Order: sequence, then structure tokens, then C-alpha cells
Amino acid sequence: MVKLFKVGYFGLTLFISAAVLFLSAWIVIPAPTSLLLPLGVGAPEISPILAVGNAIALLLSLPGSKHSWLSRFALFCSALGLILSTIPLVQLPSTLTSSNKAMQAALGSGYMEKVPQQLQAQMRPHPFVLTEVFTGITDSKVRQTSGIRFATPDGVPLSLEIYRPISVGKYPTIVTIYGGSWQRGSPVNDAAFNRYMAARGYTVIAVDYRHSPKYRFPAQLEDVQTALSFIRDHAQEYEVDSERIALLGRSAGAHLAMLAAYQKDAAPIKAVVSYYGPVDLVRGYTDPPFPNPINTNAVLEAFLGGSPKEFPLLYQQASPISYVTPGLPPTLLIYGGRDHLVEAKYGESLYQRLRDAGNTVLFLEIPWAEHAFDAIYSGISNQLALYYTERFLAWALQN
Repeated sequence: MVKLFKVGYFGLTLFISAAVLFLSAWIVIPAPTSLLLPLGVGAPEISPILAVGNAIALLLSLPGSKHSWLSRFALFCSALGLILSTIPLVQLPSTLTSSNKAMQAALGSGYMEKVPQQLQAQMRPHPFVLTEVFTGITDSKVRQTSGIRFATPDGVPLSLEIYRPISVGKYPTIVTIYGGSWQRGSPVNDAAFNRYMAARGYTVIAVDYRHSPKYRFPAQLEDVQTALSFIRDHAQEYEVDSERIALLGRSAGAHLAMLAAYQKDAAPIKAVVSYYGPVDLVRGYTDPPFPNPINTNAVLEAFLGGSPKEFPLLYQQASPISYVTPGLPPTLLIYGGRDHLVEAKYGESLYQRLRDAGNTVLFLEIPWAEHAFDAIYSGISNQLALYYTERFLAWALQN
């Protein structure tokens, strides 16, 4: 009976160790398919939780490690998993150092001195809080208005979601644009971020656009431009300071945000924030990532109607990097070092082009992060992104 109990205990220990190791492995293994992509996105972001799981598994396997090969193998699995799950935490200090230097180099060493003390007091005091990975980031109470129709192009209803501080006023405004390969998504996405920023003194407006492949570029850009015009026309009603508007997008939404802000005839935009946005669609097509979990070429063909050989001018017109000139709005570019949808090298190339043209631009790379890292709102990467994003926007909009 005792022997059966030991075999069962050792087997359970091995199962736990192997399971946590499997999850931890996605911190370093790129997801080969879209089905596995959530593992590649999520594992680095919850790595402290995985580290605790690996440590527990290691402790459970220690008692029998001298007597059972099952326990010895479990010990090996949990030790390896523990090493893997600490990689993001090991990389964190150098990432913070380089990010702080980038902020100071672009905005000035005393850039926070221009931000009102009252606003500084509401910001995240630290770029990373370990306990928040386990407990989550505290939500904030704001006023939210949903489903505001701003256009119906070709019979497609497009709407806004508006988030405002509790007190009525006139606020600097962040217009957010969701991602989803230009094919899916909704203005209700990323509500936690929108509430967070609204609670800190912004009107935040999430906008909609038509989706490919039914609607191809430039329909999406036109919809964003229509939304911006609508917002300006209703500025007083929605408590928008028209002189202080920033655009923030994720992935496909970041692409549209940059395009909208960089147009020559665009109404003035004070700042742009791009989370892992495509910048050069020709290079993105001819030099796709490996592995390529969402088939980047198919996504671009659905968006633009074909390949760069078929539509070279359209690909150029749809690439934000084509619009770089002096005098563009300050831009914050945040990319994951392990992004296998939009590789960080493309964000860096836009950074270099903007900087060479004399624009204010920051490029922050989170080395362990995959595409859509901020889907895990309290994860390591989004905590960092939130910390630097709110400081950049405060510098751009609040001073």
C-alpha cells in the first residue's frame, strides 16, 4: 500500500513538473501556429506565476529524488522550468535601464518636470510591481458611454466608446484604435487600458473601422479619419480638448494611427503611440517572420487585394514609413523582442527614419515579449508599456 502511494505521489509530482515546464517552455519557443500563439504571448507575461509553480513542483519532487527515477525526472523538469520562467525577470533591470535612457534622450532629462504634480501623483510609481502579476492592476471608476454611431459607410455601422474622468471637464484626448489583422476587433477591446487612462485625466475614445477582406485599404484609414472629424465636431459634447489629441493603436490599429497622424493634410495630432504596429508592408511581405503563425502574406493580401508585385503603389501608400518627413508628431514605438507577427526590426527602422528626419521619437523594445503582449493586462510587459506610455502622453498632452 505504501509502495502504491509512493508511485502515485511520484507520478503526480512528475505530471505537475512536466505541465509547468510545458507552459514555461513557451517563454523561449516561438509559436508555430495561430492556435498555439496564446501560449507564446501569455507565458512570458505570467512568468512569475510560472516561477512559483516550478518552485513548488521542485519542492514536491525533492523528497523522493534519491529513491525514484520519476522524482529525479520531475526534479529535472521543475529545475529547467524554474530557469526558463525567470528569464524575463533577469532581463528586466537592463530593459528598464535602456528604456529610461531612451525616454531621457528623446524628451530631455527633466521631461517629467513639465508634467503637473497632481498628474504625476496619479501615475504608476514603478514600472513593474510583482504583486500585480498575481492580483491584477486595480480598476478605476470612470464615466463610460457606449455605442455612439459616427458613420455608416456602405451600410456598415461604426461606433465609438468613450471613457471620461468622473468630474465633468475638458480633457486632453487619446483616440485608441484596436488591432486584429485589419480583419476583426471592436471598440470595446482594451477597455481596462481605456478606463485606466480616463481615470488619470484624459478623455479616451475607442474608434471602429471596416474590416478586410470585404473592405480593403484605404477604407480603414478613411474610417479613422471620419472618426477623428466626428470627434472634433463633437468636442464640447464629449469633453475633448481639440488642441491636445493623441492617437494610440495596437498592431493593425497602430498602423492606422501612424498613417492618420502622418498624412500631410491631417488635422494636428500632438502625439502617436504604436504598440507593435506594421510600418513597411512591402518588407513585411517579402521578409515575413519565422515561424509565421498567422501567415503574414495572406493577411496583407486580404488587406490590400494582392501582393506587392500586383499593387506596388498601394503597398507604398499603406506603409507609414513612406510618409516620414520633418515635423511629424512625437512618436512612441513599443515592440516585443520576440514578436513573430511584426518583428521589432521594423519598428527600429521607422525609429531611425523618424529620428534622421529630425522628429521626436522613442523606440522601446521588450526583449522577452511576443506580439499582443498587453493582452495580459497585468503582465510584466504591459506594466512596463503602461508606465512609459502614460509618461510619454503626459509629456506630450499635459504640459
